[in-house]
Amino acid sequence: MDIVTKMQSERGLKSILVVDDESVIRDLCAKALKGYRVLQAGDGEEALRLFERGGIDVILTDVMMPKLNGIELLRRLKEMEPTLVVIVMTGYAEKDIILNALKADADDFITKPLNLLQLKTAVDRALDKKVLKEEIANLKSMDRLKSNFLSLISHKFRTPLTAISLFLQNLACGVYDPDDPESRRNLELIFGQSRYLESLVSELLAFSRFMDAEAGLQPEPCLLQDLVPKLVTSSREAVAKPGIVTTFDLAPLPPISLDREKIAFAIGQIIDNAYKFSRERGKITITLRESGDEYLLAVEDTGVGIPRDEIPKIFEKFYQVDPEGTGQIRGFGLGLFYAREFVKLHDGTISIESEAGAGTRVTIALPRAAA
Repeated sequence: MDIVTKMQSERGLKSILVVDDESVIRDLCAKALKGYRVLQAGDGEEALRLFERGGIDVILTDVMMPKLNGIELLRRLKEMEPTLVVIVMTGYAEKDIILNALKADADDFITKPLNLLQLKTAVDRALDKKVLKEEIANLKSMDRLKSNFLSLISHKFRTPLTAISLFLQNLACGVYDPDDPESRRNLELIFGQSRYLESLVSELLAFSRFMDAEAGLQPEPCLLQDLVPKLVTSSREAVAKPGIVTTFDLAPLPPISLDREKIAFAIGQIIDNAYKFSRERGKITITLRESGDEYLLAVEDTGVGIPRDEIPKIFEKFYQVDPEGTGQIRGFGLGLFYAREFVKLHDGTISIESEAGAGTRVTIALPRAAA
């Protein structure tokens, strides 16, 4: 176990990275900061390598160092993690150095020679500041998320509501003939739009339940080979495309401990997308097998596929693949995001292989001891 991993495993112990090319200064800081996990780096490049391995709460850095000076280190660290708290240690009182450090978003300063009480106080203050910065960042993120979600809901509801409203206006004006084929087509269209609204509301209710629910799992024995066909049968996307041939190759595996609701949602999203992005005719193959310590569930279609540059984005919130560029993809773009989150809660993974025009294969891997 390396020092960073060991540090991360000890809960409640904050970690401080001291960066200075003088070992005497580093050792002095380590002795003064008892009660913290202290890491040391002799230059900026070594500090970056340690930081990239994770688990650092506060950084104390000198300014004048070989390879990578403290100001450039500060800039790079802030680019990587804006909420990181960095304290600059310097024996120089030049205004230019202080100004450059402030421009690079330094959080505090300590002058050399070091005052140990001042050092401890500065670190305690920095940790408090880090908590506040993270809370502010989370609030801003939540605010952006709320704004994006409300905008998306407004956009998704506007089209079907407009179509229904226009039809009702025509109906109120007497512009409807039950014997006219065009009127009947319009009625079918409005019925389809109302069903679409119903599905949107159902999705919203499901997502709101997932958003409010605690992250914990409620595992129970589950037979995947029984669950999967039921999810296909209940899929609206599957029912809407009767021309697609569905083939099952499901091994009779022993029960696996899963949160049934969450894993059914995840698998259901993968199945829905397979039909949703297939043409009116095609083939979908669903396989389930055991491989080592994992259960592998694969859903493969012969549909429109996903451009390679879009594959890394499809698990982002609100992102939707739009192969025809119409901007009319139904849904909120949250299904795959939650699917991946729920699979991750079971210590599993989702992988995707796809190519535009050549179909898609999605594989869910679940450990046999998933929950």
